[in-house]
Amino acid sequence: MDNFIVSARKYRPATFDMVVGQDTITTTLRNAIKNNLLAQAYLFCGPRGVGKTTCARIFAKTINCSDIGPDGEACDKCESCTSFNSQASFNIHELDAASNNSVDDIRNLTDQVRIPPQIGRFSVYIIDEVHMLSTQAFNAFLKTLEEPPSHAIFILATTEKHKIIPTILSRCQIFDFNRINVDDIVQRLSWVTGNEGVNAEHEALHVIATKADGAMRDALSIFDQIVSFSGKNITYADVIANLNVLDYEYYFRITAAAMEGNVTSVLLTFNEILNKGFDGYNFMAGLNNHLRDLLVSRDEATVKLLETSPSIRQRYREQATGAPLQFIYEALDIGSQCMLNFRASKNQRLHVELALLRMSNLSAGTGQEEVKKKADSSLTDEEQDFKVAPPQRTHAAPQPAPPQTAPSAPASDGTDTLRQKPAAAADEPKKVSIRNIISAAKSRENIVSEPQPDMVSVAADSDFTPEELRDAWTGFAEEIKEDSPRISVTLLAVTPELLPDRTILLKLDNLTLKEAFDHNFKPRLEGHLRRTLKNDTIRLQTMVEATERGEILYSPEQKFNNLATRNPALRDLKETLNLDFE
Repeated sequence: MDNFIVSARKYRPATFDMVVGQDTITTTLRNAIKNNLLAQAYLFCGPRGVGKTTCARIFAKTINCSDIGPDGEACDKCESCTSFNSQASFNIHELDAASNNSVDDIRNLTDQVRIPPQIGRFSVYIIDEVHMLSTQAFNAFLKTLEEPPSHAIFILATTEKHKIIPTILSRCQIFDFNRINVDDIVQRLSWVTGNEGVNAEHEALHVIATKADGAMRDALSIFDQIVSFSGKNITYADVIANLNVLDYEYYFRITAAAMEGNVTSVLLTFNEILNKGFDGYNFMAGLNNHLRDLLVSRDEATVKLLETSPSIRQRYREQATGAPLQFIYEALDIGSQCMLNFRASKNQRLHVELALLRMSNLSAGTGQEEVKKKADSSLTDEEQDFKVAPPQRTHAAPQPAPPQTAPSAPASDGTDTLRQKPAAAADEPKKVSIRNIISAAKSRENIVSEPQPDMVSVAADSDFTPEELRDAWTGFAEEIKEDSPRISVTLLAVTPELLPDRTILLKLDNLTLKEAFDHNFKPRLEGHLRRTLKNDTIRLQTMVEATERGEILYSPEQKFNNLATRNPALRDLKETLNLDFE
């Protein structure tokens, strides 16, 4: 029985042309060799399995080749190349810094560097995982690294560049290796399957490449594992079963059911996923990636960001066409919040199910809004006013009382009106104002004197007095008291100024408060005043109130001092009660 060689070693690149996904780096190294522009030290850094040590070996082999080709590749025929291929070269030395990280190890290396090469021009020292060297070892290595003998070249390789001290970095040419993209890994795996006589589905190779996370070595190791499981015929089903990867189909099903508002299907599909042994956190991470892929599939310019096979890419395009953009945005937000709080949740399954329920209600909520808009569009103008501003309607249109019960009708109707007021106000903050009391009293008088089918008329430009403006202003401040007590107190403390053109001027203490008020409350207050005072020409204007010296008040201490100059009793009150500015 022949000895088995893993694919990661068997198909390790032997030339620059065979290196996958690092074209910029290989081109630079070949040009440096052809132009004889070799540095004394190189630093190869990047993720695992992307070709750092491989490129270091190819580079070391090529610079010692006695017959370098015009393309900058080694000949593989000279004495130096044959000794390298048989792993018997005395010119190339590899050192594992993880196990040789002391000062004594670096001293031995320094002594060894003095010995010239026996074959070829250079002695190449490849130090892998160089970040594992101690600080003392780094410092001992500095002088040799900066001024080595003319025949010595150092190639340092690491996955954690940030752990290397700056004095080492400044003495090296630094090459940053990138993660290998999925398409390049799939292309390489297809070539390997052809050499091995293995039939593999394209979707199966895509799953392997995605699972490898940009590392060619990991992809080849996974490939060997799948071949051991499936033999010479690799299918998509075998790959996801062996690698414990959740099938794309589950994400398509859950997303489609959520867009339809089918809660039953969503929960049953999630239960099926859990029964297969998948973790809720990994499922939610995959669902977020699925929603992200749907988002990039909506535009031809971003569809290239999908790292999937062409058939799966087409399915994404089809589902993205029917997915509302707002649904994708909100579902992504729900999924992200679910992942953030997943580890802290006591019932993690329920936590994920609640997130799925919220996603399922997104489309249902959109449908309800559309129905609501259609229903609103069918209302008359008076019905629209009643719907928008219920506090101004103190009673429904009364029906004429029978003649024999006329004397008792006022008491009955008045009692009903008073009983309905607390019920109507149960869902909103209680508002007490003289205007509302007078309006209620007038309504009862109108009911007693002569009931009419439609008593209330709304004028778009009704006149109002400063007292009515103050009552409406106070009512809004009481309404927002629970949501924003600071703004409520501010509105109660200031007196609105009514300008001749029915513009209401509000002076605030500082710019920060003005910006917060304009962004969150100005449209609400302006609409409230228009409805309450029955005047659509009202405009609300805000400004920052300056002191007499033209200063704008920012800090609490500045505000207090300004108020105390107007009313000295405030300063006595502060000192008596020992109050702070906050």
